[in-house]
Amino acid sequence: MPSPSTPTIRFHFLAEVPIRDRSRLKSFLPSIFKKEKKQLAELQYIFCSDDYLLSINKKYLDHDYYTDIITFDLSEPGQPINAEIYISVDRVRDNARSFGTSLKKELHRVIFHGALHLCGYRDKNQQEEKLMRKMEDQYLALYFPE
Repeated sequence: MPSPSTPTIRFHFLAEVPIRDRSRLKSFLPSIFKKEKKQLAELQYIFCSDDYLLSINKKYLDHDYYTDIITFDLSEPGQPINAEIYISVDRVRDNARSFGTSLKKELHRVIFHGALHLCGYRDKNQQEEKLMRKMEDQYLALYFPE
């Protein structure tokens, strides 16, 4: 059986984002899927504004509210993960202020959050949310060792 090819990870910027070391981040993201025993084919991150993400939320999810992230798993059943992750830079900036953390750290938390959704983690109830936060913290600590 041939080894899986290297996943494709792309960043698209419809809004300005302070990600300094994009190559390092693109190299790190597949490790999340590997540790979670999931195969990754392609992952696209689209960084956008509140209004852009709100329009997607309304159009595709019938939700009329702002959110920081929407993850679309476009994979065929039984195939490696192929997904698009939309992130509102406006929301992440506001959340960083609200949570008393840096924009850099909150942005990476949300980036990892989307990847974790694709690995099967949910956040619809308190128990799921607690596990999601734990996993986000775990990957943030691996990415930003102190």
